Amino acid sequence: MSKRKLRTITSWFCGKNVATETVTLVDSQKQENGEKVGEKKIISEILDDINNISKVDINVDLCFVLDCTGSMGSYIAAAKDCIQQVVEHMERTNPNIKLWIGFCGYRDHCDSNRLQIFDFTDSHLEFKRYLTDEVIADGGGDAPEDVLGGLDAAINNLSWRHSTRILFHLGDCPPHGRRFTRLKDDYPKGDPNGLTAESVISGIRSSGIHYYFGKITNKTDEMVRVFRGIMGKFLVFDLTSEGLDPEELVAKVFESICSSITTTVTITSTMEKTRQRKMLEKDSREPDWNMLPVKNGELLYYRLPGTLTDIKDPRYFKRRSNLILRKFSYKHAPKPFSSGAERYAYFALDVTQEFIEKIVIKERIEKANSFERCLEAIESSTISYFLSKEFNSATARVGINKEVNFLKVQIMRRTAGFSTRYYTIEPKFCDAEFKRFNVNNGVIKEYHSILEAFAHFTYEYTNGYLVVYDLQGVELTDEFLLTDPAIHCKDRLRFGRTNLGKRGIEECFLANHKCDSICRKLGLSEISRLN
Repeated sequence: MSKRKLRTITSWFCGKNVATETVTLVDSQKQENGEKVGEKKIISEILDDINNISKVDINVDLCFVLDCTGSMGSYIAAAKDCIQQVVEHMERTNPNIKLWIGFCGYRDHCDSNRLQIFDFTDSHLEFKRYLTDEVIADGGGDAPEDVLGGLDAAINNLSWRHSTRILFHLGDCPPHGRRFTRLKDDYPKGDPNGLTAESVISGIRSSGIHYYFGKITNKTDEMVRVFRGIMGKFLVFDLTSEGLDPEELVAKVFESICSSITTTVTITSTMEKTRQRKMLEKDSREPDWNMLPVKNGELLYYRLPGTLTDIKDPRYFKRRSNLILRKFSYKHAPKPFSSGAERYAYFALDVTQEFIEKIVIKERIEKANSFERCLEAIESSTISYFLSKEFNSATARVGINKEVNFLKVQIMRRTAGFSTRYYTIEPKFCDAEFKRFNVNNGVIKEYHSILEAFAHFTYEYTNGYLVVYDLQGVELTDEFLLTDPAIHCKDRLRFGRTNLGKRGIEECFLANHKCDSICRKLGLSEISRLN
């Protein structure tokens, strides 16, 4: 593909040269009254769709399982003191998440109050009152505790009602049995009631519960190893309290719980079963365009963010003033030319203006939540585009002439009768070698120092909030032209399924990145000092 051709595509895709067609929601151009009413109606419908996504309640069952023996007083207090912070944080950042909080405390077999159960409630005040009035850190005999009994009671004695289920386990000692510890143990052969790690973990799995552990001492390391050998990897939070004042401990517990909630909500939404779908027949040949009718729709895209604050604020992408609409006329092939795990791809023509462009229209195979997935795609694209412009300004100042540019994804909305469908629109890279330079999981398929420096720049520019990765597209003499990036972000509820959160930032980028001359020219901090 010629550079001129790519420049033309870039201009089209970024919404340039369409001033006569573009209608913003704040500064709309003068048009006929009837047309303006129609456009406002469309915008209102789209905003309703966006708002309906965020209004879908996600009910979360969150059960605390705590060792309540004498050494655990500070952690019982921390759980009690941080739960209100957790609820308020979720109401502020993710108001569609509704928490139902339960509690299971365990001690040891020699204690008369071996188990304490408090069933799920949506009142954090009731939960806090119960921990204050009823739960005291006392008891315990030998070194191990009745860990398996506590977990088993939490699984079977609480009323798990909702599909998103979290068990947050805090303990400083292992279960009974030589399998877990060499400490003094009154039950070296294991749980006296016949419980095993396998039976308890089978209950966790069959109940659809996501397990997280707060590590307090090294005494539980073997337990974690055994549990992981049975259920696979799970998150372990370092909650060591040595040298911490009570407020610092509360902060650590708070961060761990919030991370558990957002991680589980993301995993649950990804794992939900989709309905059976019939795969469409494909045709790799372009159709006879003269035989196909012109169809009409609307293209949607976001106004570019202006600041880092805009990027970090999910509400930026729900504001009326930041959504832009333009009319769109097109033809598309009746059959897809390819399909991936999630989308069909169709040959298409943009016939809106006199100059006809070849494009690709992509439709989600899974129709459920397709609008939400489209919104995630254009949000990622818009943020990546903004960050690439900031990066190019920084590289130009230090004499680096090769740019990193992103095509801005747009959503197409088409209404036929009572049915409204959403698609994403991309340019067709004719005769260009499309490459995937690095992958979402951190694998670098084709190393380019400028691209790795760009990823580092996005991490530092956002103060560690996110990193743009999974870079793919075409390389030209003086630029990389990229599309469809992934963003790892500390907020797991943004940017869709490819966002692996804080773990993605740390394990897929920071662990693999090696700073070179471009990072140093840009004055970026050495990654080795950030880890």
